[in-house]
Amino acid sequence: MIIGIGGCSNSGKSALAEQIDNFFTVKKVKVLCQDDFVKRRDFLTEINGHIDWELPSTIKFEDYLSAVKSASKTCDLVVCEGLFAFWFDELNKLYDKKIFLALDKKTFFDRKQKDLRWGKEPLWYIEHIWQSYLKYGQYRLSKENFMRLIHTETIDIKKVINFIDL
Repeated sequence: MIIGIGGCSNSGKSALAEQIDNFFTVKKVKVLCQDDFVKRRDFLTEINGHIDWELPSTIKFEDYLSAVKSASKTCDLVVCEGLFAFWFDELNKLYDKKIFLALDKKTFFDRKQKDLRWGKEPLWYIEHIWQSYLKYGQYRLSKENFMRLIHTETIDIKKVINFIDL
């Protein structure tokens, strides 16, 4: 089974993927984070002198797709998470289940301003991240095998596990 988890930055995609991984202790689970497939900095574009991480073209898509297909041959469950989880048609066709973590703009801004993993981001860039999410990160596919969660609340992992039904 292959699951796609999408949503904007700081919506909880990685945390949810980790919870799913930790739940299935007797199953072989592989979590693939799109952030691990980002091109080298010298291949990325800049915006106002700042590396622009917010474009689907930043992902080494063929490598990511290959990793998903390879993992699906040896694992019971493959969890694909990232901002662009639902952007690539070829990847969407592989998903058995799709989970979208919705987040309102205010909550996103509050969380992003506290997120110092890559240093303090300027407000204009945080707005750019939001606009890129609106353009590339929204879920616009069939609602079949789809779950939408609002991540301003605690996620009920049992509800997610029941949805996965592995």
